[in-house]
Amino acid sequence: MNVISSAVSLTVADPEASSKFFTSHLGFREILINADFVALGRDDAAVDLVLVRHDPETDRPGLRPAGVIVSFAITGIAAEYERLRNEGADIGVPLHQDLGGEWVLRLTDPNGVVIELVEWEPPGGIHPPD
Repeated sequence: MNVISSAVSLTVADPEASSKFFTSHLGFREILINADFVALGRDDAAVDLVLVRHDPETDRPGLRPAGVIVSFAITGIAAEYERLRNEGADIGVPLHQDLGGEWVLRLTDPNGVVIELVEWEPPGGIHPPD
């Protein structure tokens, strides 16, 4: 098997609102727009996202996921945290250092999708600047 790309599909009530969040705050761009979904991508190694409209009338049972967290490993997390705060992003868990040494913050899109940004602690013990 040769995987040439990957995507995470998120079922949300309002794909357009989530698309605006991901394009405004996280640097994604819209690749394909349809009445029922929006496909997003980036030019780096981030996974593509597909935002599918949740419709209780037509969805298959069990389609809507629960407890999903989309996680991105990044660099420069302190600067990203400040940028997101200044943009008014819904930050549910402020920047902090986890027990494992990594720096973490979580924000939430308009449909309740939790996005986790993580910067791994380098072996030398260098911390992101305040």
